[in-house]
Amino acid sequence: MPAKKRQSVPRPKELSHKELDYTVNYQAGSARSSDDFEPCAEIIGQQRAMEAIRLGLNVDSKGYNIFVTGLPGTGRTTTISHLLKQLEHAAPDLKDICYVNNFKNVDQPRVLIFESGEGKRFKKDMEYLITSIRKVVPKIFLSEDYKDRHSRLVREFENRQKKLIHVYEEKLTKAGFVMVQIQAGTGVRNEIQPLIDEEPTSIDRLERLEKEGKFALAQLDELRRRWDSLRREFDVTTIESKKLTTKLEDAIEKLNFSMVAPLVTDKVNLLKKRYEGEQVLSYLEQVEEALLSDLDRYREAQPRRGEEEPPPFRKREPFEEFSVNLILNNAENDSVPIVIEKSPSYKNLFGSLERVVDRFGYWRTDFTRIISGSLLKATGGFLVMNALDVFTEPGVWVSLKRSLRNGELEIGSYDAFSMMAGSGINPEPIPLKVKVLLIGDARMYNLIWRHDEDFKKVFKIKAEFDSVMEYNRKNTKEYYQFIRRLVDDDNLPPVDISAMQTLVEYGRRLSGHRKKLSLRFTALADMTREAAFCARQRRSKRVTRKDVNCAVINRRNRINLIEDKIQEMFDNDVLMISTSGSRVGQINGLSVYDIGEYQFGRPTRITVNTSLGKAGVINIERDADLSGPLHNKGVAILAGYLRDMFAQDKPLVMSTSISFEQSYSGVDGDSASSTEIYGILSSLTGLPIKQGIAVTGSVNQKGEIQPIGGVNEKIEGFYDVCKSRRLTGRQGVIIPHQNVQDVLLRPDVIEAVKTGKFHIYPVKTISEGVEILTGTPGGRRLRGNKFTEGSVLWKANEKLFEMATAYDQFGRDNAAGKKARSKNNNNKDERSKGKKERKAGRSRR
Repeated sequence: MPAKKRQSVPRPKELSHKELDYTVNYQAGSARSSDDFEPCAEIIGQQRAMEAIRLGLNVDSKGYNIFVTGLPGTGRTTTISHLLKQLEHAAPDLKDICYVNNFKNVDQPRVLIFESGEGKRFKKDMEYLITSIRKVVPKIFLSEDYKDRHSRLVREFENRQKKLIHVYEEKLTKAGFVMVQIQAGTGVRNEIQPLIDEEPTSIDRLERLEKEGKFALAQLDELRRRWDSLRREFDVTTIESKKLTTKLEDAIEKLNFSMVAPLVTDKVNLLKKRYEGEQVLSYLEQVEEALLSDLDRYREAQPRRGEEEPPPFRKREPFEEFSVNLILNNAENDSVPIVIEKSPSYKNLFGSLERVVDRFGYWRTDFTRIISGSLLKATGGFLVMNALDVFTEPGVWVSLKRSLRNGELEIGSYDAFSMMAGSGINPEPIPLKVKVLLIGDARMYNLIWRHDEDFKKVFKIKAEFDSVMEYNRKNTKEYYQFIRRLVDDDNLPPVDISAMQTLVEYGRRLSGHRKKLSLRFTALADMTREAAFCARQRRSKRVTRKDVNCAVINRRNRINLIEDKIQEMFDNDVLMISTSGSRVGQINGLSVYDIGEYQFGRPTRITVNTSLGKAGVINIERDADLSGPLHNKGVAILAGYLRDMFAQDKPLVMSTSISFEQSYSGVDGDSASSTEIYGILSSLTGLPIKQGIAVTGSVNQKGEIQPIGGVNEKIEGFYDVCKSRRLTGRQGVIIPHQNVQDVLLRPDVIEAVKTGKFHIYPVKTISEGVEILTGTPGGRRLRGNKFTEGSVLWKANEKLFEMATAYDQFGRDNAAGKKARSKNNNNKDERSKGKKERKAGRSRR
């Protein structure tokens, strides 16, 4: 294939130590330590989230509850508490809430709502009402007036009853009969008997005498007739006597009512005048009716002289039904309730119904055993909870969204074991007015938003907490002020300006961007405390840059055991890697190990073999089920790049296999796709790759290098491997040019770059990267599908042209060989057929 004239290709640049340096020099005037700054009083860097929270807190409509998302340590809980205390609220609308007995249906206790402080007063007033009535009413029954009235009623009815009985007794005497009492089992019964010879004789005995002939039959029949008549009159008399007894009881009850009712009514009316509201007045009417409906309770309530304490399962106190269960008391509160529920179990959040065992062994409860939860305590204010706790606690989320949707709270017990026997009650729902703030992460929010339609209705405000802010002087000063507040709160030694600058550098590295500062203040605070510990260890009165660096190193040493173990495997050649020399079809890729709280990078050997064929790019990891979807996509993209670059004027007849050597746990991500292309180009052209250079970066189908994640960990990981084997000055890393703004390396790596012992090359295209790796110009594609002569791309194109030609020639030769073999086979078949025909002819003869 004719070659084009060779053209010069500009060499990619190398990052200098000045470009890598991210030292903070901002001093804020003449400040020398944290003592020269005012402690911060505002939330730092979360203006977007604060505006969203302010909106949710101030919109007084249903559903404007708030779901706060963000990374842990970005100050979500602190910000919420700060805003709740600082926002200007109207006068708090606080209520007292009581549960009382429902005299019409004891299984459905009633709820009474009072203004703040009135619930406590109502409870005391009801206690005083019952106490005073219990004291006064028994005295009425013991008064002389009552005794006289009672005695007159009793005597009047006794006289009427005696008269009724006397009339009947006269009839008995006149008829010759008497009333006798006969033993009947354990009791006695009245029986009418005739007098025979002045002796009472039963009809049964007379019948026996008549059979013996000792008593006349006619006389017996006459006695029977009179006995039947007297018996009927006796039944009538008995009924009339019972009626008189009932009338006596009614008269006594009316007497009792007339004596007690004025007292009870007067006392209840005093409460009616003191409290307003339809529900309270209705309840007091029921109280008055119940107090007057059973006057015997006042006698039961009187303790007998010498009576002992009641046993545990005795009948409950006769006036307990008039007690008031004050489940929400805001008498002592004068501010908006702010409840932070750290353990939102069903019982803690919604309250419960306490149960006790009665004398029959059954679980029972009543309105006096209703207990409130934090949701009710936050009524008129705000309730803050962790979203994960809410979603994982049994029964909590379903009940919470129902309460917020309906605007009312139903108190009940969450029974995980519903087979437990017991009597339940259904208290009247309580009107609910509360703002709920859930703290979670974006993944949890998106998951619930997609799968729960009610979630969108009850949590209309999403407040997103950012993890980074711009790096500038204003925000740097706020960092300093935050450190000052931490020093004051935790009683730490002063932090000098160099240490604060180092902490800002630490915040920049945490952010992962040279122009950003991390908002993960929990991590920053922990590092400040640990630096203060290092200062105390060396008996220093101030925290300096040295102490912060000491804390950073100590933290890394605490959690990098796995990193050290893997480094030992590189040192002992258990994990095979080359950091010097050159090899064809072999290149060092870079990967990141994520163990949760710590990430680190290490190199991985990638090998490529190519041959004539039509299999294309063979992903050995995928064939072994060790390749993730993103890695599979990366391999498919690099295959598209090869077709676009080299298969416009010829078929791509190449089989190339790619393997991540000593990889047994799977590979994912596309950050090695450019590395794999470099290996393919080396294998095709026979140009060796420098083993002292590792590569990271994804690629698109046009050969443009794309940014990746974990760039700092990858650079430092390869640096550590090279350092353990001796730095030669020819080692380094190729990274995507877009990741230059993310490079925030350890001081020792920057120092190695400064002294020329380590290099970092940002590249934009495959051509730039392959030139660094092979020392041969990468080249570019010219018109007519030609390439820069002598370049890597030119050599690869020539090789692919040769392979296509060879494959085509092989195909023609193979077809000709098949045709010749087919012709020879036909000749053999004809000769064999002739021999068979001649042999058959001889047999016939």
